[in-house]
Amino acid sequence: MHLPADGEFRLVDDLATARLGAAVGRTLESGEAICLWGPLGAGKSILARGLIRALTRPDEDVPSPTFTLVQFYEAEGLRLAHFDLYRLTRPEEIEEIGLDEALDSGAVVIEWPERLEGHLPPDRLDIEISIDRSGGAESRIARLTPHGTWEGRPIEF
Repeated sequence: MHLPADGEFRLVDDLATARLGAAVGRTLESGEAICLWGPLGAGKSILARGLIRALTRPDEDVPSPTFTLVQFYEAEGLRLAHFDLYRLTRPEEIEEIGLDEALDSGAVVIEWPERLEGHLPPDRLDIEISIDRSGGAESRIARLTPHGTWEGRPIEF
């Protein structure tokens, strides 16, 4: 089913979160970014892992780049960089770890994009994940907001 890359999705478990990541990943193009917003434990890394595995292979080792700040992957026809900016203290530090270069040579997934303080890539899909504990069972809500080349683009989900 093709849906617009805009609006809200309820994610009932980790598998649904990974499936959304995979759907977004299959639509990702060179020069574009996926920005993952949300509190600790919201599922940003789960979504990123689903996205990366959809573009590489199902058993790809996808560690969180919290300490290394960036991990690189070679996907089919696309170089992919996974950034975790949680430990950044100044937006200028992103120049040191190569965000612009990664966008020039492929696509990026960015966890904690708020650390960039307004220096976000123009061609991006923002995915804000929140935890919903209403109704007794915990689930997640993913709100997708497209920018630049993502505007009007459908995803198959």
